[in-house]
Amino acid sequence: MRDPEKPQQIVDAAVRVFARKGYFNSRVSDIAREAGIAAGTIYLYFKTKEDILITVFREKMAEFVSGVWRAIAEEPDAVAKVRRLVYMHFEILERQPEMAEVVQVELRQGQKFFRGPAAQEIAAYFALIASLLEEGVAAGHFRRDLPVKVATKMLFGAMDQMATSWVLGKRGYRLADTAPAVADLFLQGIAATCQQPGESPRAR
Repeated sequence: MRDPEKPQQIVDAAVRVFARKGYFNSRVSDIAREAGIAAGTIYLYFKTKEDILITVFREKMAEFVSGVWRAIAEEPDAVAKVRRLVYMHFEILERQPEMAEVVQVELRQGQKFFRGPAAQEIAAYFALIASLLEEGVAAGHFRRDLPVKVATKMLFGAMDQMATSWVLGKRGYRLADTAPAVADLFLQGIAATCQQPGESPRAR
C-alpha cells in the first residue's frame, strides 16, 4: 500500500537535492538516497524527475498564495496590502533558502516551465497582485488610469529580480530588509498624486 506521507518526504528531499546539485545534475536515485528510500519507491508516486519538480513548485506556490491572501486581509487598505505582499514574498524565500535556490534558479532552466506546468500557479499570483491594484484604484489610492496588467508584471518582475540577485549573490544580506525600498519605489510610481505623463509639475 502507498504511504500517504511518502510524497511529502520525497518532495522535501528533492528540494534539498536540487538546491545542492542543481536540477539537471540530480538523479532520481539522489533524491531517493536523500529521502532514505529505495529509488523504485519514488516511481510509485511520481512518474519522472520533472514531475517532482512541478509538484514542488505547485505545492509551495499554492501555500504561498493562500498565506498571502490570509495575511493581507488584516491590512487596512491596498497600500498596506502591497507592502505586506512584498515583505512576505521576500521573507518566505529568505526563510527557505533551499527552496529559493530551486525557485529562482533551477526552475528557470526550463524555458517553457512557466508557460506550461506552472502557468496556473503563476496566473493565481498575478491575479492576487492585480486585485490589490484594482482595489487601490477604486479607493483612490492609485492613479485612476493605472494599467493594471502592466503594473502587475512590473511588481512581480521587481520582486523576482531582487530575489534572484539575492540567491546568486550567495544570500549575503537580508532579502526582507529590501522590501520597504522596493515597495516604496513601486507605490510612488502608481500613487494617485504622482505626476501624469505629459503633465507639468506646476500643474499640480
